[in-house]
Amino acid sequence: MNLFRDLLFLIIKTLIAIGDGVIFIFNFLIILIRKPFDLIQNRINLIKKRRKRKVKKSKVVFERPKKNKKSPHPFLTKAKYFSFGFLFSAIFIFIPILFLIFIQDLPHPQELATQEIAQTTKIYDRHGVLLYEIYANQNRTVVPLSGIPDNLKKATIAIEDKNFYSTPGFDLEGIGRSIIADISGKSLQGGSTITQQLIKARLLTPEISISRKIKELVLAVWTERIYTKNQILEMYLNQVPYGGTSWGAETASETYFGRSVKNLDLAECAFLAGLPQAPTIYSPYGQFPNLWKQRQTEVLSNMKSLGFITDKQRDQAEKEKLSFNPPQEILHAPYFVMYIRDLLVQRYGLAMVERGGLSVTTSLDLKTQDETQQTVKDEVDKDAGLNLTNGAALITNPGNGDILAMVGGRDYNDPNGGNFNVTTALRQPGSTIKVITYSAALMNGFTAATLINDSPVSFSSPGSPVYSPVNYDGKYHGIITLRQALANSINVAAVKTLNKIGIPTMVNLAKKMGITTWGDPSDYGLSITLGAAEVKMTDMATVYGVFANKGERVDLNPILKLTDARGDILEEKNQVKKERILPDTVAFIMNDILADNKARSMEFGTNSPLNIPGYKISVKTGTTDNKRDNWTIGYTPSLLVAVWVGNNNNSPMNPVLASGITGAAPIWNRIMQSLLKNSLENEGYPVPSGIVEKPCFGGLEYFIEGTENQGCRFSTATPSATTILSSPVNQ
Repeated sequence: MNLFRDLLFLIIKTLIAIGDGVIFIFNFLIILIRKPFDLIQNRINLIKKRRKRKVKKSKVVFERPKKNKKSPHPFLTKAKYFSFGFLFSAIFIFIPILFLIFIQDLPHPQELATQEIAQTTKIYDRHGVLLYEIYANQNRTVVPLSGIPDNLKKATIAIEDKNFYSTPGFDLEGIGRSIIADISGKSLQGGSTITQQLIKARLLTPEISISRKIKELVLAVWTERIYTKNQILEMYLNQVPYGGTSWGAETASETYFGRSVKNLDLAECAFLAGLPQAPTIYSPYGQFPNLWKQRQTEVLSNMKSLGFITDKQRDQAEKEKLSFNPPQEILHAPYFVMYIRDLLVQRYGLAMVERGGLSVTTSLDLKTQDETQQTVKDEVDKDAGLNLTNGAALITNPGNGDILAMVGGRDYNDPNGGNFNVTTALRQPGSTIKVITYSAALMNGFTAATLINDSPVSFSSPGSPVYSPVNYDGKYHGIITLRQALANSINVAAVKTLNKIGIPTMVNLAKKMGITTWGDPSDYGLSITLGAAEVKMTDMATVYGVFANKGERVDLNPILKLTDARGDILEEKNQVKKERILPDTVAFIMNDILADNKARSMEFGTNSPLNIPGYKISVKTGTTDNKRDNWTIGYTPSLLVAVWVGNNNNSPMNPVLASGITGAAPIWNRIMQSLLKNSLENEGYPVPSGIVEKPCFGGLEYFIEGTENQGCRFSTATPSATTILSSPVNQ
């Protein structure tokens, strides 16, 4: 009976408001329509009067003009009857029907007191080990409004809904202010009342649509017919999230300050009141641990402008130094779970991630993660004398895109930028990017036996300085093959090769292989093949995965299964999407060159950290000229390990750092050996059809069928001058 009465009240109130509005508009339109006719009629009467005076010019007495009764214009009469008919039908037939259809699926506001509170999103590793809970357990202690300090009530009203006690559930002024703020580009300008926020958080989905907003407004008015203002404020303060595991003001107070909410002072109340708008952003435990102060200042300023506090109280509260309890929560693999959290927010929105009760089974192996984290920390600490302070590592399964471990830095809890995730940051790749240049070369007439003259060269173009590349070791090595150039990471040879095939060829292939950070090819010079353009480690893992997958690209996808609060599957990795990027013949030759320990011995020796006895592993190093980034990336068909060392602030490392001997390579070696110790077989790559093996320069070389007679027409150890001159690259 109460439900019917409330619905009837809403319908009548809505119809009256609509009727008043329509009548006003109708009268306004009638006035606008009739005005021109009145002016014309008056003009006609005036002309008639003048004519009449001319006829009776000799007479002294003038007759008083009679009032003419205006007859309504036929158009106005039809418009009047049509409008009244339309208005009657709309008010008493169509609008009630539409309104009843609209509200029949609305939740009842009584559910605010009985409905299950928003649920926690949980992130697991591949074996079901809990890694992290976003707003875990919704730990809540409900307290009456009388147990909440006045300062927190006033602070909440000041920052969230200054007209709370005078609005009918919605605030037209606030909605207008929100629209203006959105248009002007300002952030975090809420147009919702406290009642609307409670409705949105508890009864509706987080979708952004006009229909949801209308439902929110209707429910807000309905709610205020059922509950008093103080009851609504009490539910709000007990049910909204305050960040992390804290739901409700009492639990939030215990989490952040270690005591009951009734014992908080003004500064602490202002801090808590600022959290519900964006708990993840304003939490002192989050990615922006100092942003809460800006929000607290805004709360105090609003309280002062509303007369809740004095200038002196505001100033004292702003100067007070807050002391927070250390965070108490489950947090394994922090770089990885924050990466997953960001992925989920991009796909499903912040509200769903924070309140939707998602269950996320990821590809991470926590044991591998912990071992890798310790290895990175140990090796970085050991190399402190090389002026490097940080390291990162990424382990994937290139065949299916699984991320098995993600170590974004030496120590996540380091107050000096420890939470900076290098695996997703922009860094220069050094010579690790050369694999793309040489892949493009093999697809454009080059072979592993193509001869390149490693000698001084300069390149010039209008408007640009002369570019003269140099090798890492400061030497030139004369005539070398493409295999030797790639295996020993010879810079001059790579630049000459790129100059021959063209920058667009290399850049466009890089994008196809997985580089997402590069723009138009015309924006780059030849130094791009030496790592001048920044990349992400996650992208480099995709690029090298193309070789591991015999030429097919598989994007990283660390989510194995994702379900919502009802257990419905939102995502599940059943099939892996693969895209052919390189011919399998090109991928095979590249894999063979990168695994050729003999070929790289000229620069790295035969016993470098790049060599793991008993295993054939393809691997490439890279170090920027300024020693700011040092990389090693190596892989088998089922494992890929990428390692980086350097400094977060881009300061250079010690010049004595030698690529392949110190820095990233020893970390890579230690991680790879740990991963391979349980391997029962030495994975390799079978020779695909379309590959020809033949003697060349005293050894055997692989060629793509049809190119075996290019650049290698004999089997002596020393190439002849004729062969050199006929090679595609000879600067």
